Amino acid sequence: MTTVFVNGVPVTSAVWTPLINELSESQQQEAVLLSPPGFGAPLPPDFGATFVDYRDWLIDELSRFEAPVDLVGHDFGGGYVLEVAMTRPDLLRSWVSDTIGGYEPDFAWHEIAKLWQTPGDGERHVEELFSGGVEERAARMVDWGVPEPTAYEVALGQGPQMGKAILALYRSVPQAVLTERGLGLPAAAVRPGLVPVATEDHTAGSVALRHRAARRAGARAVDLDGLGHWWMLHDPARTARMLSDFWNSL
Repeated sequence: MTTVFVNGVPVTSAVWTPLINELSESQQQEAVLLSPPGFGAPLPPDFGATFVDYRDWLIDELSRFEAPVDLVGHDFGGGYVLEVAMTRPDLLRSWVSDTIGGYEPDFAWHEIAKLWQTPGDGERHVEELFSGGVEERAARMVDWGVPEPTAYEVALGQGPQMGKAILALYRSVPQAVLTERGLGLPAAAVRPGLVPVATEDHTAGSVALRHRAARRAGARAVDLDGLGHWWMLHDPARTARMLSDFWNSL
């Protein structure tokens, strides 16, 4: 069974490598990494980089596979996964998303997201974030909790295109838009879902909020006690077991 991994912001598919290395040999061979435009893949000049644009991009990519896949997304990648689960479940055998809390009406964007959504302030922040050489950018990623050597690999893919994509993406989903999209969350229950709940991730809503959203989507929620936003990097072996257990239960 093909497993497809989709990364989020502000990184590349390099964040999945340590986890995939912990999977069985057959699972590693079946793993496919899809980098969203601007986040490890080129950003086409005519690509709007809105949330809906990324959803449509992922649907198009998944339509190329001969059979439904097991789809895994992190951060905004998890949002695209949910959008596919709600609108094109025929493309999936199962889905995994850690950002389901964003679909709850009482979810609130974290402070950096609010900064990126603010004209002027957002431009200045992304310019600073992606300035300097690869070593400087890697150091910033370490400060954000991404361990080496992944921080360096991520920094290689960062630059002005990623900054442009970040601003367009975050500004396309103000709070009201997220709340409206969340009304369709129960439709994701058509396919088996898993919600990794990293208890120290303070960008994805409270633990209780994520469990509530998982129930609305008919999904299994698994607490990852002590792990933060980069759960797949902080404990690759543990999170690989979580995914394998889920897939084996299908």
